[in-house]
Amino acid sequence: MAKYTEMAKGVLNDVGGLSNIKFVEHCATRLRIHYINKNKVDIEALKKEDKVVGLVEKAGQVQIIIGPEVNDAYNEFLDISGFKPTDDHTISDTAEEPEEKNFMYYLNVFGNKCAAIFMPIIPAMITGGLILAIKNLLVNYFGYSADSGTALLLLNIFTAGFSFFPVWIGYSFAKSLRMEPIMGGFLGAVLYVCSDAQGLDFLGIAVPTVTYQSSVLPVILGVAVMYWVDKGLKKIIPEMFIYFLKPILTMIIVVPITLIVLGPIGTQLSNAVGYGIQSVMSIAGWIAMPILSALYPYMVMLGLDKAFTPIMAQSIAEIGYDPFNMVMGLVSNLCVGGSALAVAFHLKDKAQKGMISSFGITALCGVTEPAFYGSLIMRPKCLIGTAIGAVCAGLVAGIFGLQNYVVGGCPGLLSFFYFLPADGSTGNIILYFVVSIVAIIVSFLATTIILKKTSPVGEK
Repeated sequence: MAKYTEMAKGVLNDVGGLSNIKFVEHCATRLRIHYINKNKVDIEALKKEDKVVGLVEKAGQVQIIIGPEVNDAYNEFLDISGFKPTDDHTISDTAEEPEEKNFMYYLNVFGNKCAAIFMPIIPAMITGGLILAIKNLLVNYFGYSADSGTALLLLNIFTAGFSFFPVWIGYSFAKSLRMEPIMGGFLGAVLYVCSDAQGLDFLGIAVPTVTYQSSVLPVILGVAVMYWVDKGLKKIIPEMFIYFLKPILTMIIVVPITLIVLGPIGTQLSNAVGYGIQSVMSIAGWIAMPILSALYPYMVMLGLDKAFTPIMAQSIAEIGYDPFNMVMGLVSNLCVGGSALAVAFHLKDKAQKGMISSFGITALCGVTEPAFYGSLIMRPKCLIGTAIGAVCAGLVAGIFGLQNYVVGGCPGLLSFFYFLPADGSTGNIILYFVVSIVAIIVSFLATTIILKKTSPVGEK
């Protein structure tokens, strides 16, 4: 029996069975099950299932927190439930009325869509970025020539991970829209091969020369248009011709629109985002960073942190570094870990002490949800200690301008490569360690003091 078999059986039953599932996906730590009728979902039973660390309720879905092994849990759930990733069940007449479409509704939709687009490609982004960091480490500190075969091979691995952004994102976005994923990837590949091309036109209309390698927004805009074109063509093309005629017409319509209109617009927006972040952080980073770092655990809880991923990717593509997203994630994760270790240190029960200690260490390595849901959220006052540590470390990071050079990942003590500059300078990596020390120590001490003042002696 696989590790998550019993959990999968229990979760399937608790969400109302296969007939109540609309779609299943996952992010870095959560199994996301979109349901049809909430009345058939037993939330309390879900919380008690084996290996379920926590639960987040969202509009039309439950997000079951598993941890870093969520992909194994996802695959086991697919096997047990019989649900196929290409399935998308039609909502029945017994489905609930949709929730009010207010600001938070659209913010959640945006965050969930960003997660669906970027989480599948995060491994390639992390690997490419870390490979580049290793290459820079070898060249700057271990005597390897930048023209050596090893350095060039590592650079090619990085280039494969980042230059093909339009392909990865196009495929992933199309899949999240329930389209043929290959068509989104196809559009991304067209953008890639047309990058910096000169002398192109479509029926006499000039195609602007634009760099699309490593870009994010142009292909997202293009696939969004493709979605509506695809829906329209399905309605007018006879079924006997749809297999070969719809893809051809889709590309004939979407490619010129993307290359002539959407691509240049998306590129300009991307440039504005990158330099806007740079300007804000250079002027008010010392104010913004501590506030964002203190709020970040709640962004993760609500799934809103995924909304920053495209901004981070575009910032690194445009200006070469990310001055806020990964930095606030680093500060927040280390503070959650420091607070969880303080809770473990305070407890007398050996079993709980060992479990929460493991949660704290995992958080220090970048995965915070077991610590947040398994030790801190039921002790709300401890979150004050987390916030104190985040504000202090965020001030240091904001004032001195800590920068990250790798897209994606869970920032923590194992991700110091993310903060290693390509030029071999040591200032930023030293700042990384200073910020890390401040985050861990201050959050640990603040949480310890709070626990001593507010908890009964010998709490178990």
